[in-house]
Amino acid sequence: MTETRPKGWLAQKLAKLTADDQTIDAQELQSDVVSSGCEPVSACQKGKVVAVTGRLKSVVYTPRETVPTLEAELFDGSGSVTLVWLGRRRIPGIEPGRTLTARGRFASFEGRKVIYNPWYELSAG
Repeated sequence: MTETRPKGWLAQKLAKLTADDQTIDAQELQSDVVSSGCEPVSACQKGKVVAVTGRLKSVVYTPRETVPTLEAELFDGSGSVTLVWLGRRRIPGIEPGRTLTARGRFASFEGRKVIYNPWYELSAG
């Protein structure tokens, strides 16, 4: 029988030194989620009002016949959610690399996780 115990200080430092940049970034984003009191994207349930925080990976304006749409992919280390603002072509501050917190009703559309017209707060920096 093998025994698992918490990693010691040295083991944690070695793991961090040998991890790739994406893994380290995801771990840092996940710790930000915990410290902010938000929910990890991977734990959000369809139909619930949620608060998520993370970094914008992409921002795309999608002209549509009926309503223009601004879509931004928010990554929090556990997964991604698409933030969709209907009727918007651009929102100042909503750009790739920015960190923000968004609140709204979690949904699923065409197999992807979505929050429509979320309330949002840009983080400093």
